[in-house]
Formats: sequence, C-alpha cells, structure tokens
Amino acid sequence: MNRVMVRYRVKADRAAENEAFIARVFEQLASERPEGLRYASFKLDDGVSFIHIASYEAADGANPLRGLSTFKAFTAAIANRCVEAPVVVELNEVRSYRFFDD
Repeated sequence: MNRVMVRYRVKADRAAENEAFIARVFEQLASERPEGLRYASFKLDDGVSFIHIASYEAADGANPLRGLSTFKAFTAAIANRCVEAPVVVELNEVRSYRFFDD
C-alpha cells in the first residue's frame, strides 16, 4: 500500500480554477471508480493552500490517479497556478483509526 500527501499553495486569483480542476478529477473518479484507490483533497483556511492525500494499491505499483485524463489536465499547468510548487511526501502509517476505511 502506497500513501502520499501533496501540498501546495496557489495564487489567490487561481484558487477557484484549481478547485474546478479538482472537481473534474472527482467526477471522473466517481464514474470510473478505480480499484485500490482512496483519495481526498482539502483546502486550508487561507483559501489558497491545498493538501491531497492518496492511498493506492495496484499490482504494478502505479498510482491510478496518473492515468485519469482529468488528473493529467489538473497537473499539466499546476506550476502556472502555484505560488508554492507541489511537494510530494510519502506517508508511512504509524497508526490510524478508520482513516482509510470505507
């Protein structure tokens, strides 16, 4: 099981655009329902900082998000929207309570 967290900060005038990209990713997830993927996106109180947490388990070890057309569109121009570039952190679970359960 792989778990990652991505955090970044967008330009204030691009926050709504960023949320629209995220919404499209979740729409495609809802329709395609990729196996072994759990994914959440959060906006912090400042309105411009975002955190994404993904947990995935795939036979080939690949993150299913990367295969989605909407995710490719979301990440293609993210550098233009950001004040602080995305930082990817691998998460190693110590303990959790129902965090990744259905």
